[in-house]
Amino acid sequence: MPQEYIEIRGARENNLKNVSLRIPKRKITIFTGVSGSGKSSIVFDTIANEAQRLLNENFSLFIRNFLPRYPQPEADAIENLSMAVVVDQKRLGGGSHSTVGTVTDIYSILRRLFWRIGQPFAGSVNVFSFNDPQGMCPNCNGLGRKLDVDLDKFLDTSKSLNEGALLFPDYAVDKWDWSLCIQSGLFDADKKLSKYTKKEMDSLLYSEPMKIKTKIGAKEINLTFQGILEKFASKYIRRDIKTMSERTQKAVAPYMTMGPCSVCGGGRLSQAVLKCKINDRNIAELANTEITELIGFLKAIQDPIARPIVNTLVERLQHLVDIGLEYLNLNRETDTLSGGESQRIKIVKHLSSSLMDVTYVFDEPSTGMHPRDVHRMNELLQKLRDKGNTVIVVEHDPDVIKVADHIVDVGPRAGRHGGEIVFEGSYKDLLRADTLTGKHIKQNVPLKGEFRKPRGKLSVKNAKANNLQNVSVDIPTGVLTVVTGVAGSGKSSLINRVFLQQHPDAIVIDQSAVGASSRSNPATYTGIMDDVRKAFATANKVSAALFSFNSKGACDNCQGLGVIYTDLAFLSEVKTPCEVCGGKRFKDDVLAYKLKGKSISDVLAMNVQQALEHFELPEVRRKLQAMSDVGLDYLSLGQPLSTLSGGECQRIKLASELHKKGSVYVMDEPTTGLHMSDIGHLLGVMNRLVDTGNTVIVIEHNLHVIKNADWIIDIGPEGGSKGGTVMFEGTPRDLQRAKRSLTSAYIQD
Repeated sequence: MPQEYIEIRGARENNLKNVSLRIPKRKITIFTGVSGSGKSSIVFDTIANEAQRLLNENFSLFIRNFLPRYPQPEADAIENLSMAVVVDQKRLGGGSHSTVGTVTDIYSILRRLFWRIGQPFAGSVNVFSFNDPQGMCPNCNGLGRKLDVDLDKFLDTSKSLNEGALLFPDYAVDKWDWSLCIQSGLFDADKKLSKYTKKEMDSLLYSEPMKIKTKIGAKEINLTFQGILEKFASKYIRRDIKTMSERTQKAVAPYMTMGPCSVCGGGRLSQAVLKCKINDRNIAELANTEITELIGFLKAIQDPIARPIVNTLVERLQHLVDIGLEYLNLNRETDTLSGGESQRIKIVKHLSSSLMDVTYVFDEPSTGMHPRDVHRMNELLQKLRDKGNTVIVVEHDPDVIKVADHIVDVGPRAGRHGGEIVFEGSYKDLLRADTLTGKHIKQNVPLKGEFRKPRGKLSVKNAKANNLQNVSVDIPTGVLTVVTGVAGSGKSSLINRVFLQQHPDAIVIDQSAVGASSRSNPATYTGIMDDVRKAFATANKVSAALFSFNSKGACDNCQGLGVIYTDLAFLSEVKTPCEVCGGKRFKDDVLAYKLKGKSISDVLAMNVQQALEHFELPEVRRKLQAMSDVGLDYLSLGQPLSTLSGGECQRIKLASELHKKGSVYVMDEPTTGLHMSDIGHLLGVMNRLVDTGNTVIVIEHNLHVIKNADWIIDIGPEGGSKGGTVMFEGTPRDLQRAKRSLTSAYIQD
């Protein structure tokens, strides 16, 4: 059968310079090139957008109104497209009711298994769902946990009521609520709470409201006594916390805790459902079991009726193992997964699909993977291809690029200096190509020779968060420390949870979004815009507010958005450039004011590199240089922050924090989205931070960064329950000789 191609002619999205391209179908094509070169403009904004737009065109106008809206890409022609499935790094949301099991549909198969062979019979398939009113625990509504009173903070059981055993301020000795407890006559006020019987303690804590007669002067009156926890719950826990004053919220917060539901014990389901078991295990217990152990349990089920369901379950669960997520369980909430884990969960969902001739589009699928596990990702990409699908990947990792059938290198550099195809061909040919990727892909980064001496240490004591096994570790100060280990080993739990809890002054630079508004951009986020507005105002002797598209200077027609949104009732909403300002966001009379021959709109259209060449203002240059140092030369000052990737978000945060001295910086996989040629720049920034007196702690898998650390902490050996211990502490040179560390094999010179 002759080779077919997806054909693109004259693509001009973003910085693309009239790109024409043929992408082989039913093969793995990997797009590479520096950040901002135009890879995403081809793969996502041109190919995937058009495929999704054309698919949606098949639906009626009514249905289309409920579907996502995809603009038609700027291109002369895009031909031979098939249905596209985009698997990106956006974290899976969904809240507490969305889990690994529900999002992959594996939990619904497990429900079917319990419906078929669980004993005693509990009802229909739906009763095994914690999202269904028939099945969910009535106490916690299927969440498995509930806001409750922290008894240790509420009571001091070594004291009696008269000695102040009730620690909540409302029950201080001689206060009204304390008097009610004493007046009730139910309790011995001089007896220590630790000596109370269960009945006495239950009465003190949980009594329903009861009338008690008491004398005040000569009069006998009725008062109401209620168990102290019952009263606290009805007054604070069962109320919407947002309706309380800020002062009340602060006062009661220390006495509350989010703990397992007292009725279902975290199982999420009703008691009747939890009694239904297979081989002495209920569905909640299996959903909380790690994937590898769950597979073993399922394989041991002998019932012939269950065989087809068990086979399907084992096959689906094996996909999670194959992709390196064997340490998860089905009950893991999706909003607690990292970007890399979210992406791999999405891949698992598609692996069991029966669709063929689909175009699968991946955005850096190796993100968050240890070098040991990258081959698993490659095997899955090959499986998808071998089922007759076209696989298109945007990737920087040399080990993933190796498995490509076809490689497209975009460049030569970023922004206006990119947008061209600089290489097309095989991996072997790429090694000989005179492009940034070709030069850097064959470079072997040497181990660092000299290591900085620590000035002191920051200790982490008895860390037990998630899978950490009582870890105590010292992180040296004044040096560059890299924390590594396979996915799920406990790196993030150690640093992002425990270390930051014990050292809250550290500056955290992670990949969370820096702003979702189309009005927020690099110039406003870094503070450059304030200085630029003042400079324009001084040069033209007018108000600085005129040079803000959120204030007096905004175009009256589009209110400073630069675009007009038109709602066409049952048709898609249409976004068009504003006819009055032409997309420039400002009033005409504001655009007449110039600074060094440029209007405020011209300045926002500049990228960081152009702005560095244009401005002489020291404060503006310092902030621009910081953005340049972290590899963001290509970003335009006016680009909406909502369009930035996770890696770009992290680097723009880093740029805005670079001026601080004597601080502790924590970075979470800062190389995400960075081309090999830019990692050297990032390391330069980290080293400058350390040289100016800071401590830098980086969670990272990238070997270039690991080899350049002063100190390495390797967590492992595996993920989940098989991880959570410190396998190695020392310099990269010592790591080479560490037999127990999985990372050591990958940093050999």
